[in-house]
Amino acid sequence: MAKHTAQTRRGEIVRLATTSGLASVEELSDQLGVTASTIRRDLAKLTAQGKLARTYGGVMSLAHHPEASLRQRLGEAHAAKRDIARWAADQIEPGETVLLDAGSTMGALADAITKTPELTELTVVTAGISAMATLTDSVGIDVIALGGRLRPLSQAFVGPLTEAAVQRMSFDRAFMGADSVHAERGICEADLEQTRLKELMMSRAEHTYVLAHADKLGQSPFHAWAVMPSRWTLVTDESADPLALQAFRDNDVEVVIAPRRD
Repeated sequence: MAKHTAQTRRGEIVRLATTSGLASVEELSDQLGVTASTIRRDLAKLTAQGKLARTYGGVMSLAHHPEASLRQRLGEAHAAKRDIARWAADQIEPGETVLLDAGSTMGALADAITKTPELTELTVVTAGISAMATLTDSVGIDVIALGGRLRPLSQAFVGPLTEAAVQRMSFDRAFMGADSVHAERGICEADLEQTRLKELMMSRAEHTYVLAHADKLGQSPFHAWAVMPSRWTLVTDESADPLALQAFRDNDVEVVIAPRRD
């Protein structure tokens, strides 16, 4: 492979991050034929220029805010998602009907539910394929799948058929995922179809919980927003910035920091 100048190499890094949505130091080092330390210096420069943002596991282009796929998100903040999911599972009572939104944290919650044997006669409603797959063989759990149009990036169903199903149900608890969550604006997603569905889900629930690890707090990566109900709970992890959490408390949001578990 021909050697890149610093300028062309950095341009290629931005291109790769934009087209793939996420690029790691190791991947960039292999593809561009330079050392990891050189890549780290390039990333520091590009981040300072506002062309990239550091994320769990790599970098993301700021030029187009590409939406990460569910597969890409599975490796992000794994321990934090596990702790958040375990806390959420502990809130569920036997016999309840609960809604699980789509996403990697919801997959972790579905897994935590299967490992909580006292949760019997439970009904779980979900539009997320990962949660459906995890709960398929669970004894004592009735799974209701919300159909509709499959959205490949998020591996979830959306659209009018999904919304129609939600409008005919109610839930003791709704557990919501988010691309990001803002104290004043609410839940941020890549498109309005997703945010419309989330609003409907939350409106049908007695209790609403937004499960979001620390990196998702206070961010605005897209321009579609879900308006929050008057009462809801943010569940995050121990690495969350205290100032970010205070912004939610100042807006009368209940904040829970999930304890770390080994």
